[in-house]
Amino acid sequence: MTEPDHDCSLCPRLRSFILENRSLHPDWHNGPVRTWYPAEGPRAVRLLVVGLAPGLRGANRTGRPFTGDYAGDLLYATLGKFALSTGQFEARVDDSLRLQATAITNAVRCVPPGNKPVGAEINTCRAFLSATIAGLYRLDAIVTLGKISHDSTVRALGGRLSDHPFGHAAETEIDGKRIISSYHCSRYNTNTGRLTTAMFEAVFETVTRHLAAVR
Repeated sequence: MTEPDHDCSLCPRLRSFILENRSLHPDWHNGPVRTWYPAEGPRAVRLLVVGLAPGLRGANRTGRPFTGDYAGDLLYATLGKFALSTGQFEARVDDSLRLQATAITNAVRCVPPGNKPVGAEINTCRAFLSATIAGLYRLDAIVTLGKISHDSTVRALGGRLSDHPFGHAAETEIDGKRIISSYHCSRYNTNTGRLTTAMFEAVFETVTRHLAAVR
């Protein structure tokens, strides 16, 4: 199974947090956020973007990765610039945004308290990340946003972290899949200057160049 059930209870702490938010905000999604695919489905995917986890008022509210918080503004503007999406991102699930040969998921599918999953939750949810990757038959490249998503992706592919360390714009390869890591496109990282728009766009310039070379 590539996606957890909407009432997944594998991680008790995350389950409790979701139930609490269902009570507070019954009109929100409040459940595991599924991988978002292009209209053609998983078989069309050549690039996978892996984030950390749904934001409380972003994907946890809307049910679509990176939709409803600042990180999505930068991510989807960048995807559009490099023709990895079409349409207009308006931070809601019924906007005109469509992915092109790209899928977006998270290392942890449920919103964690304080945006910080613990190790056991990351390890448990990796089964879904592994299954997602295994179902992408044309996958050529993966962009990992932040160290946690990078490390979980490496482990999902059977790699050793010491052989594939995280670093902004660092590149590595496992099983024929190019992995390019980036600092997470969070408001904190951009506000502090840890990640600039130019730095983020440079990662996707590298990705699109790689995809063109292996087409």
